[in-house]
Amino acid sequence: MVAKTTIMWKSEIFAVLESKAIEFQLMGYAGSTPENIWKCMTDKVWKGNPEKRLYEVVQDIFHLNTALYISYLTVQAYQDDDLDMSISALVKHEKTSTVHE
Repeated sequence: MVAKTTIMWKSEIFAVLESKAIEFQLMGYAGSTPENIWKCMTDKVWKGNPEKRLYEVVQDIFHLNTALYISYLTVQAYQDDDLDMSISALVKHEKTSTVHE
């Protein structure tokens, strides 16, 4: 079997991503989605877009544990909060600047 970059496999392994999301949902992680699983894999497990064979991609997804997944989601939540706070501070600063002008 030929190796492809992980992104090239995404459409072919969507059922695997769905299966993993359902597994995590059954374990109590209701917000698990195939897209979140995919992002975790590309950011934490594969760290980019390496070449892999189909069985390797599927195996990596099935071996994703909840600790790594929740750790990834936690970091993403903090980063999103930081971005939201930065935007809010910027918008607030712009409003006060225009009032004082």
